[in-house]
Amino acid sequence: MPQLGETVTEGTITKWMKAIGDQVERDEPLFEVSTDKVDTEVPSPAAGVLSEILVPEGETVDVGTRLAVIGDGQATPADAGAATPASPEATPADAGAATPAPPEATPEPSSPHPAVAEVIPPTASPPPVPPAFAAGPAEAPAANAQDESLLLSPIVRRLLSDNGINPSQVRGTGLGGRITREDVLALIDAQHANGHPRVPSAPAAEAPMATQAEPPQPAAPLPAAAASRAVVPSAGDRVVPFSNVRRRTAEHMVRSKSTSPHAFIAAETDFENVERVRRSHGARFRAEEGFSLTYLPFVARAAVEALREYPNLNASVSEDALVVHAEINLGIAVDLDFEGLIVPVVHRAEEVTLRGIARRVRDLADRARTRQLSADDIAGGTFSITNDGPFGTYFTVPIINQPQVAILATDGVKRKPVVVVAADGSESIAIHSVGVLGMSWDHRAVDGAYVSAYLRRVGDLLGTRDWSAEL
Repeated sequence: MPQLGETVTEGTITKWMKAIGDQVERDEPLFEVSTDKVDTEVPSPAAGVLSEILVPEGETVDVGTRLAVIGDGQATPADAGAATPASPEATPADAGAATPAPPEATPEPSSPHPAVAEVIPPTASPPPVPPAFAAGPAEAPAANAQDESLLLSPIVRRLLSDNGINPSQVRGTGLGGRITREDVLALIDAQHANGHPRVPSAPAAEAPMATQAEPPQPAAPLPAAAASRAVVPSAGDRVVPFSNVRRRTAEHMVRSKSTSPHAFIAAETDFENVERVRRSHGARFRAEEGFSLTYLPFVARAAVEALREYPNLNASVSEDALVVHAEINLGIAVDLDFEGLIVPVVHRAEEVTLRGIARRVRDLADRARTRQLSADDIAGGTFSITNDGPFGTYFTVPIINQPQVAILATDGVKRKPVVVVAADGSESIAIHSVGVLGMSWDHRAVDGAYVSAYLRRVGDLLGTRDWSAEL
């Protein structure tokens, strides 16, 4: 499993494009993987014959897990399955040509899965016999004892920790007896059904992987996700299972709320200066670019320019420090036909003009909705914008896109009467295009005065900048 993005720790195999025994060319699409809401086709790293598939479709595994064996076509699948794990320097092609393990190194007859060792990274200890294939019930606790050698995904570890569950209580149904997310959720549901509510622990820290479950904390609140699973559908109710995108979105949102102390500030913003430019240049822009000139590129451009003066909002919290990023990598939230959200990134947005941002945002949104984004397209964001304005909204309170510290929301722009102050100080009533800009921000990073000043600067840029020059 390749590292598809700097924060990706696991992926779900959604499709194998080759079958066992098929010839595979180097760089030919081999499988499709879903990681953090992006579906990516992964090319084969070597040419040869696909002699074994170790991880089936639908299975979620950690980065670094061996997924398949590519050999020269001489070894049988059974031979490939008995090959020893490749060294960190070896390629998958090298692994496929590895010498089969000696007879004395093969697993005991009680475990019919000799390929289990293949999916363990080279630095991990060999896994114990999974409970599904243990000789007797008494061996099950030892099979799932929580130690450093137990291979658990970050999501599984977090669920175990949050619910005060020891891995020895869970019967693994994944590859080689691995504990999956569904295994843990099934146990939680069973406990609720039997009248044994779980004892939640303190929320897990925002780390790639926890190695030990925290001691139970009875005073901790029950997570909303667990409460929703306790709902018993009534007659006539329709149960809609979460898609992979929906699950990932939910996990990110819950983790963000438990990580950052969210605060929110909004400011009414005069868009009349922007509206005049859109009226005078809109038709020409559409003829040249093939799409309409909306308010979003103006907001994005002003937001990026204001971040130069207020850089602490283009940052991430690390331990007890604030990491202020040198580049402004602007994430734009895109709706996936009401099935979930994804946030592709305009990298180095500080170097892009108004027309350039409009082009990049349009390209990313189109490719997001057609599932053509790459892992690089969603990696490295440092500040985000969510745009509900096309729906005519008035007031949006967004959730921070971790590990960033702020997200800007743009709502609907409407014509309304405003007070206009002339150069001599006299006042009059005029009809302007007005909207609300709101920002959710991490109170660990900055305070309200800093955010308020930033929003005022964004508003000033929108109202006074000569946007025609950038078109």
